[in-house]
Amino acid sequence: MAGDVDATFERLKRLVAEARLADVEESTSYGNPALKVAGKSFVAIKNAETIVISISLDDKDHLLEMAPDIYFQTDHYVGWPYLPVRAAMIGDEELRLRLIGAWLRRAPKKLAARFGHQPRL
Repeated sequence: MAGDVDATFERLKRLVAEARLADVEESTSYGNPALKVAGKSFVAIKNAETIVISISLDDKDHLLEMAPDIYFQTDHYVGWPYLPVRAAMIGDEELRLRLIGAWLRRAPKKLAARFGHQPRL
């Protein structure tokens, strides 16, 4: 099980590097591996099967409707701007896009602007 978590964390780090997201630091969130920007977690691993990303509530509702095989919600996340993702079900391209969105959401405005986008509020 720990090997799966490690492999998933390596996958997240690889995709973040490929996306050229700046100032990303390895950390933890509630004792689980996480990636942060400016001290704010934008993605964390909940367990061997689940990644949790930062996301706007509007985007969250859209993804839950669009791809329930990939994205899901538990009572814990209702009303919060975080979305559980089935790690084995999401492809690298889509996960990279979600990581970029999560990073933009949590990055300081000046840093996000250097990436070429404005963060969503």
